[in-house]
Amino acid sequence: MSRFLLVFVDGVGLGAADPETNAFAAAPPPLCTEVLDGALIVERADVLHARRASLVPLDAQLDTPGLPQSGTGQFSLFTGDNGAQRFGRHYGPWVPTALRTPLQNDNLLTRAQRAGQRVTFANAYPEELIEAAFTDGEFRALGPLRAGPPLVAAGAGVLVRHTAALQSGDAVSSEITNEGWREHLKRHHLPAVTAGEAGINLARIANAHDLTLFAHYNTDHVGHAQDLPRAIEAIHLVDAFLEGTLSALDNDILLVVVSDHGNLEDARTGHTKNAALGLVIGPGHEELAARLSSIMDVTPALLT
Repeated sequence: MSRFLLVFVDGVGLGAADPETNAFAAAPPPLCTEVLDGALIVERADVLHARRASLVPLDAQLDTPGLPQSGTGQFSLFTGDNGAQRFGRHYGPWVPTALRTPLQNDNLLTRAQRAGQRVTFANAYPEELIEAAFTDGEFRALGPLRAGPPLVAAGAGVLVRHTAALQSGDAVSSEITNEGWREHLKRHHLPAVTAGEAGINLARIANAHDLTLFAHYNTDHVGHAQDLPRAIEAIHLVDAFLEGTLSALDNDILLVVVSDHGNLEDARTGHTKNAALGLVIGPGHEELAARLSSIMDVTPALLT
C-alpha cells in the first residue's frame, strides 16, 4: 500500500510552450524535466506517462464561468467538492468564510485520519499566530491561516509546527528556505537552509507518516508580478526542493505535486484558465495519474 506526500504549489498551470512567456519553456527545471524523460511542463490535452513520473492537466474551471481563484480552488482540491459551484462563483485569494467550516471538518487529512492513517502538515507557522487563532478555544482563521492548507491542518489537529520545529529541521517554511522567517520575523537564530536541504527535511517528515501535506504559495505571488526572470527563479527553487525531497524519500511514498489554478506559466497576465499542474512521481505513478482529470479528483484518488 502506497503512502503519499502531497506538495501543493499555488498558482501553477500548464501554459503554451512559448519561451517568451512561459518560464517552464524558457528555462526548463532540470529535475522535473528529467523525471518526465525530457518532456516540458506545458499545456497538453491528456496525461503524459514517463518512466518515473506522470504529468496530468487538472481542470480548474469546475464548470464555472470566470477565472479560477485560490479560495474556491483549494476547497475543491482538498475536499473533492466543487467549491466554485457551492459558493456560486470562483473566489479568492482566501477560502470564503462560508466554506471554511466545511473544509475544516471534512477534508483530505480528516478523512484519512478517520481511516486510521497517520497524517501530518509539514509547514511551520509562527506560534504567536496560532495562539491568537486559538484564543477562545476554537480555531479562528487569521491572516494567512485563511488559506486552504492551514484550514485543512487545523481541522485535523495537525497545525502544530512552529519556530522550534523549524529550528530542528522538523518543519518546513512555506517559502521553502528560512529566509522570510529570519529577515521578516527576526528569527535570526534559525538555520539558513537551501532548497535541497529543506526538501530533505520534508522527506524525513513524510517518511514517518502515511499522508503528508506541504504547501508553497510564492509561485502564485510571483505569477501576479508578471516577471519572467522571477518566474524562472521561482520554479527552479521548487525544482531544487523536489530534488532534495526525492533524494531522501522512502521508496513506498508517492510524491504528488498539484496546484489550484494557472498563473505563473504566463508572464503576460495573472490568473489563467489553463489546466492546473498535476505531477505524480514514484512507483505506481501511472495508476494514480489515471484517476486524475480535475483538481476535484485529487482527494478521492489519494483516499482510494
